[in-house]
Amino acid sequence: MICRTSTFIAALIFLFSVVSLFAQTNVISLPLDSAINYGKLDNGLTYYIRHNAQPEQRAEFYLIQSAGSLQEEDSQRGLAHVLEHMAFNGTTHFPGQEIDNYLESIGLKSGENLNAYTAFDETVYMIMNAPTTRTGIIDSCLLILRDISSDLFLENEAIERERAVIREEWRSDRDASTRIRELQYPVLLAGSRYAQRLPIGQIEVIETFKPDDLRAYYKKWYRPDLQAVVVVGDLDTAYVKTKLTELFGSLPKPSTAPERIVADVPDTHQPIVSIAKDKEAPGYIVNLFYKHDRMPDSLYASVLGIKKDFVQTVTTTLLNERLDLMLYEADPPFVFAESSDGDYMGTKTKAAWSIAAIAEEGKIESTLEILAREAERVKRFGFTNAEYERVKINVLKYYENLYLERDNEESSTYATTYITHFTMGGYLPDMEAEFGWVSHIAEETSLEEINQHAREILNSKNVIITISGPDKESTDLYPDEASLLQTFNNVAEMDLEAYQEDENLRPLLAVQPIPGEIVRIEQDSIFNAVLLTLSNGVKVVAKQTAFKEDEIVVSGTSPGGSTLFDDKDVHNRKVLMDVVSLGGLGEHSAIELNRILAGKYVSCSTTIDENSESVGGYSSASDLRTLFELIYLNFTAPRMDEAAFTSYVNRINAQLKNLELNPMVAFGDSLTTALYGDNPKVKRINEAELASLDYPRILEMYKERFADASDFVFTIVGNFTMDTVAMLAKEYLASLPVLHRKEEGNVKALVPYKDGEKQILLRKTMETPKSSVVHYYHGEAEYSLKNMLAANILTQLLDLVYMEKVRQDEGGSYGVNSMARITSFPEGRTSLQIYYDTDPQKQELINAIVLAELQRIAEAAPREKDLAKIKENLIKNYQENQTSNIYWLSAIDNFYFMGFDAYSTYLETLSSITSGDIRNFTKTLLSSGNHIEVVLSP
Repeated sequence: MICRTSTFIAALIFLFSVVSLFAQTNVISLPLDSAINYGKLDNGLTYYIRHNAQPEQRAEFYLIQSAGSLQEEDSQRGLAHVLEHMAFNGTTHFPGQEIDNYLESIGLKSGENLNAYTAFDETVYMIMNAPTTRTGIIDSCLLILRDISSDLFLENEAIERERAVIREEWRSDRDASTRIRELQYPVLLAGSRYAQRLPIGQIEVIETFKPDDLRAYYKKWYRPDLQAVVVVGDLDTAYVKTKLTELFGSLPKPSTAPERIVADVPDTHQPIVSIAKDKEAPGYIVNLFYKHDRMPDSLYASVLGIKKDFVQTVTTTLLNERLDLMLYEADPPFVFAESSDGDYMGTKTKAAWSIAAIAEEGKIESTLEILAREAERVKRFGFTNAEYERVKINVLKYYENLYLERDNEESSTYATTYITHFTMGGYLPDMEAEFGWVSHIAEETSLEEINQHAREILNSKNVIITISGPDKESTDLYPDEASLLQTFNNVAEMDLEAYQEDENLRPLLAVQPIPGEIVRIEQDSIFNAVLLTLSNGVKVVAKQTAFKEDEIVVSGTSPGGSTLFDDKDVHNRKVLMDVVSLGGLGEHSAIELNRILAGKYVSCSTTIDENSESVGGYSSASDLRTLFELIYLNFTAPRMDEAAFTSYVNRINAQLKNLELNPMVAFGDSLTTALYGDNPKVKRINEAELASLDYPRILEMYKERFADASDFVFTIVGNFTMDTVAMLAKEYLASLPVLHRKEEGNVKALVPYKDGEKQILLRKTMETPKSSVVHYYHGEAEYSLKNMLAANILTQLLDLVYMEKVRQDEGGSYGVNSMARITSFPEGRTSLQIYYDTDPQKQELINAIVLAELQRIAEAAPREKDLAKIKENLIKNYQENQTSNIYWLSAIDNFYFMGFDAYSTYLETLSSITSGDIRNFTKTLLSSGNHIEVVLSP
């Protein structure tokens, strides 16, 4: 345990001596983590500065503005969001698009490294993963934030351009879930300012507001006493504080500033019911909210805050375990269910324990009854000691992992934590102290306290019931509000039994395998690794690293794959991996397996791709043996569970019933048909195919692929000892079954692309009119590192060009998404996909721009300045990857499986690529003559 002082123990005795869980009036305050340089300038601006070298020579820069849509007047609804957009459209020191241009010149990418968001109560601006190799970059990033905080130009012409962009964002985001939210929020937040302040705003206001209204909002709310700056990274904190003080300290503190608006959400003494329908909603969602007050800031900043978070995590996890168990019943009561406890509808002044489920059609009322029944069962009988001990040890394992990796925490994680602290309050001790407190809290918190908390929250006051789903002609799909209320109230009178479970858990492996031997040990000079050859032919490549204190990642890959299955198994193949995981492993069901693994940081899963089968996972050092046991069981003992399989089929069937109400499903289906024709291998599964699934055959198919380990190469990367890996490899990998087959994926079994030009126009009735367009080009190219980099560069070039030409110049789309790639199987298949949403009235204009800019790259080559920006970004990413276990796992696995080295000559190859290479790559792809265009319009 940590911090065992007599004062500490005395405080704990006091802390846990009271009966009520959070009723303390005299609380133990938590000192701030000493690594944070935290404070306020004289003008009220708050700052958080921290040195952190993960990743090295990189830093995060954030500006938090404590003003969002809640601060808008009725005539301003949407202006907080507009202002967020305008922050990147001209400032005193960065006119026009110079913020984008500067950050791209140092290897950053808009969207990926430069972004912002608007919420009810705050707006946050982010410069992420910026290099810190020069103080000038640090100065410039701080200056950008300073300009956003107080020196936006807000020019009329720029406002008009961005007005169009936001209109397209509104159009793209206005799907069924958004429309349902707009219907339900006024009911669920009735009596609160939140009810009419969705951050996206009102499109009528966005289209008609006067620029002076935006400037007035900016002047009123963007002021230092409502702002915080967060800087975390590999930099000199003293220098940053001096520079920050210099830049932000001169901002004037208003003498008569308006008080920041804080909105409450009123209590409701009787349950409220909201039913919302939408013609494009794909499923029925039942949600049961138990609203409750948030812990006061003064308490949340104390040890009670840590205890609150611990108790909430435990209680919701406990209920989730019970809900998950129901999914394995042959006739599951719902498609999916989950509980959580957090902010109520994104508000800052009210919280809620939510229990939500996806219901089958016609089973809304019974689903609500089940959710209410399980809440009532918890309220009456609580959780069991076995449940609590299992979940408690899992929560402690999570905190232990955070503690062990405290010196390897990413800067972005610290930055987001400080954003939460500024906007929500709370505690910020160092990880050692927090782990110490959590450990003591877990030890001292009794099952009765957990159950008391559940009883206090799961009461009949502040209950909200929401139902949403498709708006269909049938009138008997939805119960009325009175019936739903009656169903909920009836549960309180039900005769329920306490929850019980079998507590006798068997060992993970009933019998240990007979070990094999290591027959050869070699050095791998490329990856600085050790290559072991085992007596059954299995190879193991082990690379020791110290990037993470307690992380080991493992993968094993073999040639073969799903293309070796017969065509008669086409339906079984579509669900193969989903179905195999349902049954558990060895003698243990999936539920029992989770219980056995309680308190362990370990995960393992298998995959069958078109040309390979693989197993992968991760663990802590102490749980590495368990990971190897799971690998062994995945090879040798997949388990059948008929009830779980029947449940799976029923749940998928329920999801398919209304899927096609979403117009985008038809859009995706049309592209698939255009690419492959009417081939059942690539079409999504339907109800008839589900009915024809053969569960025993699916298990046989899986066993066929994992029956021979002789051609598997296992890669192990992380902080381990070679002696441990060698021992475990002999015990669990050298004992795997072998047949010494010589296999490879069957290219002939792949469905080929259809050649030629094809245009498809779909017309669908839409609740929010928009046109969605996809262009798909395909051809052939050599599968080489140079061409793979060329495809990556083309993708990023199109992002830059379309951002400028489509979004900024025309306001024609919120974003055009592009992806060029080359596949290794079939080798050399090359494709480019371009997708965007737009106003149906502008679709032809935007389409012409999209195609013209692509053709320009193919004919005239990209601009050198754009190529330089992208290369800088790729170099930055490559350098960061050098300290990632996952990167090395992938690089080594690709090398040994495909003989493809994407590491050794990466920088040399990238440097050699010219604008002419990109032009030729693009021209070759376009000249193949294979182009599909699908347009979905109202």
